Amino acid sequence: MALAIALRSPYYISDTAGTGANSAKLTISINGTIEYTLVKLTTSQGTMLWEISELCRDFINIDNLVGLIGQTLAIITTQTSHASTDGSGTALTTDALTFVGYDGYTDFMQGANSTMTPSIPSWLISSNPNNTSSNDKYYIYVPVGVDGFLSYYDTSYALNRQSYNTTDIEIVGSGAGTKMNIVRIDCTKYGNGHKITFVNKYGVLQDLWFFLKSVNTTSKKQEQFQRNIVTSTGTYNTRNHTKQDYNTVANTSISLSSGYYPEWCNQWFEELLLSEQVWLERLNPTTLVPEQKVPVNVRKSSMIKKTSLNERLIDYTFEFDMSFDYINNIR
Repeated sequence: MALAIALRSPYYISDTAGTGANSAKLTISINGTIEYTLVKLTTSQGTMLWEISELCRDFINIDNLVGLIGQTLAIITTQTSHASTDGSGTALTTDALTFVGYDGYTDFMQGANSTMTPSIPSWLISSNPNNTSSNDKYYIYVPVGVDGFLSYYDTSYALNRQSYNTTDIEIVGSGAGTKMNIVRIDCTKYGNGHKITFVNKYGVLQDLWFFLKSVNTTSKKQEQFQRNIVTSTGTYNTRNHTKQDYNTVANTSISLSSGYYPEWCNQWFEELLLSEQVWLERLNPTTLVPEQKVPVNVRKSSMIKKTSLNERLIDYTFEFDMSFDYINNIR
């Protein structure tokens, strides 16, 4: 069976070269096409070691379209050793491995070559570590009357999605194998809430709702020069600018308050902070329907993890910069 690997962290493969080997060759096939062929010198009975994650991740391109939950890669690596010095000729040894690549990451304490941690099948969202019962591990927090999708991988590590409707309070009997609890939050005091979608540590799209107030900000940067407004007759027009602005660039941002979450949900906000792809769902200015998914960048560079012992009630405020200039300058 293929192993599921997180491509944001290094993953090494190795094999022992054959007797009389002078070169090692690695081919990497991604989604059925050989994309890389690498050759390096080796020694007889030497260890051939390769790091594959960085190369494979170049083929990840996650797009936050309706109904999509992420992207995986079908990866096949083939290591061979050869008597020649350029990887040609008959292979002395051959070793082929199969992987499913996710755009996730592992942490340092998991050690080298750690694979995707949830057992199969599983929801691909961080669970409550304090609960051991399979029916009380997985939760999401969403507004009243909202539907959506959740991701999981099946017994072969294949990525799947499970939908929930506007009235569901749990999902049972899905391919994820365990129950998903849906907690409904009334956020009508501050509108309908704001949905942030990000690529989580498992490499799939996860929705995280901010239920309380939002603050929108517009800022600008520009250059200025001292303009000569004197005419050839020695006069000037008092309506003309002597300090002329140019190269004006405008940016917009939004500050969101999460509302109160349980302490164990700290890991969701940490994964949001560490995510490299984040989107905000906002109102279409024409229809006033929340259908515009816009790319944003998390402004925070650090996060203090809150605890119920210190703060009692746990909430977070995140600032997001729109990942584009307000004035269209795409040429």
